[in-house]
Amino acid sequence: MASLQALLPMLKHPDDIYPLLKLKLAAKQAEKLIPTSPHWGFCYSMLHKVSRSFALVIQQLSSELRDAVCIFYLVLRALDTVEDDTSIDTMVKIPILMEFHSHIYDPDWHFACGTKEYKILMDQFHHVSTAFLELSGSYQEAIEDITMKMGAGMAKFICKEVETIDDYEEYCHYVAGHVGVGLSKIFHASGKEGTLPDSISNSMGIFLQKTNIIRDYLEDINEIPKARMYWPKEIWSKYVKKLEDLKYEKNSEKAVQCLNDMVTNALAHIEDSLKYLSKLSDPAIFKFCAIPQIMAIGTLSLCYNNIEVFRGVVKLRRGLTAKIIDRTNTMADVYRAFYDFCSLLKIKVELKDPNAHVTIKSIETAQKICRESGTLDKRKSYIADDLPNYAPALIAILVVILAMLYAYLSASRGSKA
Repeated sequence: MASLQALLPMLKHPDDIYPLLKLKLAAKQAEKLIPTSPHWGFCYSMLHKVSRSFALVIQQLSSELRDAVCIFYLVLRALDTVEDDTSIDTMVKIPILMEFHSHIYDPDWHFACGTKEYKILMDQFHHVSTAFLELSGSYQEAIEDITMKMGAGMAKFICKEVETIDDYEEYCHYVAGHVGVGLSKIFHASGKEGTLPDSISNSMGIFLQKTNIIRDYLEDINEIPKARMYWPKEIWSKYVKKLEDLKYEKNSEKAVQCLNDMVTNALAHIEDSLKYLSKLSDPAIFKFCAIPQIMAIGTLSLCYNNIEVFRGVVKLRRGLTAKIIDRTNTMADVYRAFYDFCSLLKIKVELKDPNAHVTIKSIETAQKICRESGTLDKRKSYIADDLPNYAPALIAILVVILAMLYAYLSASRGSKA
């Protein structure tokens, strides 16, 4: 039954099959490239466990840059694991967050927290520290600087609720805007990119973070022993008395309105995201940065006006993700994808929604940028035409059945002879 459920999306979208196969082969190849040394082997194996999609995209980068980004990612994942573990006493958590940037220089340091693969990451963090110490000084400085700033920001919000939209912007700046700035510093240190403005590096990171915060509402609000609450009160208090009220069926209409308000807030970062990507010159770095940005606008288009955000997990179909990874190579591909996902989002906007006019204005601003690039007619859409199409799949199945029947009949005739 489970295997049939996995096949259904491919039957609906048979053109997913080739990108999915390519993705599967790429994943197998990436696993073969995991280094044999204990610490680097651990780091790349852990990367595959905590984020398979990131582990695939990172393979686009040159080996030196790939190592630096891998360690940067794992250090910040470890920092995030400390922040997210609501079972850690506040008086224990804050000093760890504040001092985390110094711990990465100590191969003997580790701290028990987190669950599943994140617990393994924290228990064996000495592997990450050892690998970090093998990076060049410029990479170490960039990683330490961002880790220090993020840790301080996270510590600040342990004791501070996200009340206003300004608080929300500040929190996202600390936990994700700094990631964008840090990546830009690492790209520059590699010699493959020039100096990229902090403002758009920051905004590009915030765009991803806001998308995750919107998508992960239910997981965060149901966190045990204490809910994680990142939606700003200034927004949700317009619709309900308590943030957790959004998940109750009786508040469905208000919940969707609040969700649409949050998505509209995130759309404001599209212009900076496109500007950042347009400034990248190295093809591998471009692909590495562009894929998550397209997946973010795709996820927002899926979440908008979707009550399922408050009922379960909402994420892009794996086949569509495979297409994004396969077909994102140039800025023209980015403009086409953003334009198409914005079109899908715009169709879902209902004029009775309290923020409808603001939402439409943000969408049309983004689409205007994409149109003015002059590239839209040079790329065939794989998003706008992404409707279920059973016919090719049924034909393929019929061919397989006929081939099997022919083989069976041939064998039967042979045995009778």
